[in-house]
Amino acid sequence: NQRIAKIPPHDPLTHYAWLAIAQIDAGKGEGKIFQAAPLDEQSLYSHARDVRNVFWNEEHERVEGRIDQRIGNLVLTQKPLHDISTDERVSTLCRVIREKGLRMLEWNDQLACWQNRVLSLRHWRPDEAWPDVTEEALLDSIETWLAPFLSDVSRRSDFRKLEPGVILQTILPWELATKFDVLAPTRIEVPSGSRIQLTYFSDGRPPLMEVRLQEVFGLLDTPRLNEGKTPVVMQLLSPGFKPVQVTQDLKSFWANTYSDVRKELRTRYPKHFWPEDPWTAKAVRGVLRR
Repeated sequence: NQRIAKIPPHDPLTHYAWLAIAQIDAGKGEGKIFQAAPLDEQSLYSHARDVRNVFWNEEHERVEGRIDQRIGNLVLTQKPLHDISTDERVSTLCRVIREKGLRMLEWNDQLACWQNRVLSLRHWRPDEAWPDVTEEALLDSIETWLAPFLSDVSRRSDFRKLEPGVILQTILPWELATKFDVLAPTRIEVPSGSRIQLTYFSDGRPPLMEVRLQEVFGLLDTPRLNEGKTPVVMQLLSPGFKPVQVTQDLKSFWANTYSDVRKELRTRYPKHFWPEDPWTAKAVRGVLRR
C-alpha cells in the first residue's frame, strides 16, 4: 500500500536489508515496527522469480521493459529488459491507447468526419453491415484493426508515421468500402463550381452544408445523399458568411421565401447581384455587380 514503517535507529535490526515483520503499527503517517526477524538474503533470493514487465514510460513517451526479481508482489531487484518482443510491445501500445483514447493516433477533424460518415450510414442503412466506429467500439476492437500496423511503433513520435485514414478504411467490408464515398461524400459541388464541405453527425442527422446563397443560384432542388434518400440541410449564407436561411427544401425556399430574403440582402449588400429569378441566374463565388 506504499506506506512507510521504520524501526528505532538504535535497534540492531537496522543492520539487515530484509526483515520478516510480525507486528507493526501503521498509524496515520509513518508506521512503527514492534516485532521482526532478519531474513537471510541468499535464502530469500533463492525463492525469487524473474518477471518480465513491459510498460509505457509516461515521461519519455515510449515503450520500455525491465525484469523484476520478485517474491509475490515484493520486488527485490530490477534490471532493464532489452529483448522486448513485438507482441509485448504491440500489446502494451494497445493498452495505453485504450487508456488514453484515440487522441494518441493524432485524431483530427478529417478522421472524425470519416467516423461520423460511417455512423450516419449505419443509421441510414441498418440492413447493411456498416460497423460501429464510435470511439468506445474502436478502442474495444483495437487489437483487430490497429495492432497489425504497430509493429514499427515504440514511442509517441512513431505514431506520426502511421496513416490512420488508410488504416481505418480496412475496417469497412470490401462491398461497403467501394460505395462509401458515393453514399456519403465529404463534399458536394454547387453551381458556382465550389466543392462545399459537408458536416456529418454521429447520430444520423442529415448532414449540414454551409454555402453562400449566391453560389447555389440555378440549383433547382436540395442535394441528396444515400442514393437520394437523405436530403442535406442547407444553411444559406450572406456574402459575409452570415446565416440568412436554413432549409432542407430548396425548391420551396426559391418559390416561397427567396423574394423576402432578396429584399433584405439587396439592402445589406447593394453591390451584389440579387436576381428576381434564382432558378436561371448564374451562380457566382465573388461579387457580381448589379
